[in-house]
Amino acid sequence: MMSDIRFKDFEDVLATAGGLADAAEAHGSLCGALCSVAPYRMQDWVNEILPDGAALSEESAAMIERVYTATATSFGEQGMEFEPLLPDDDQPLNGRANALALWCTGFLYGLGTGYSSDLAALNGDVGEIVRDFTEISRATGDDSEGDDSNEQAYAELVEFIRVAAQVVFEELLPLRRQVYPAQQRLH
Repeated sequence: MMSDIRFKDFEDVLATAGGLADAAEAHGSLCGALCSVAPYRMQDWVNEILPDGAALSEESAAMIERVYTATATSFGEQGMEFEPLLPDDDQPLNGRANALALWCTGFLYGLGTGYSSDLAALNGDVGEIVRDFTEISRATGDDSEGDDSNEQAYAELVEFIRVAAQVVFEELLPLRRQVYPAQQRLH
């Protein structure tokens, strides 16, 4: 379950291993790829987020496996259990907003690895969500500390991406059931 995983712990694992992406971006890329690629294995994700030959301790490898398994499982549950892995609410709002933007960047990257490199051409709910995520990925937090309206706006965006990612996962189910020829895969 995602609520049992601390963002900071995952961030530390990636930093120690020389991760190629920020923790929020790495989780977003996992989510996007799970929505568009079948099967998307843990090793596929590890190859994206860690440098070749990265040495992981048993504890670090276990953390990565927990993030992968909890995320994949949460998408498949009927109760909309999915949660993006983001910094805790006790962190400064500016950092959380930047992490949210990076999560959306990662999601779009992951989605593009399996579906299409032309995400802008998507139609319907998925196309609208892709456009919204693109806008969110461009957002930057300001240096002012969060007042109640900024905290509320952030909470609403987090809830939006939580539900929107689940919608993309469900809408692309028929696509994931297709078998991709190797030459169509970007990676």
